[in-house]
Amino acid sequence: MDVTKINELYKTTPATNSRMPVIGGEKNDFGRVLQAAKDMVKETNDLQNTAQMEEMKFALGLADNTHDLMIAERKAQVALSYTVAVRDRFLQSYQTIMNMQI
Repeated sequence: MDVTKINELYKTTPATNSRMPVIGGEKNDFGRVLQAAKDMVKETNDLQNTAQMEEMKFALGLADNTHDLMIAERKAQVALSYTVAVRDRFLQSYQTIMNMQI
């Protein structure tokens, strides 16, 4: 999982010195943030599938290297934890916005 992609979303702009979403010098719209979230979920799913395949290979006796199995499982676990944390932050932000009084 490439964490640098998410870090690039919130760079400070030198002109305003505020934390506005910036990618390549342009302001970011919600569509790009949503696409980044979708890509993160897809990557997490791919890592989960890879870990399951490694488990099946090991269980069937097709692989005897436990290191590859443990690495694949750990990558999938970290990716899932990170994705859940981002989801929780999105939900928290949504709830905060919905509770604002106009």
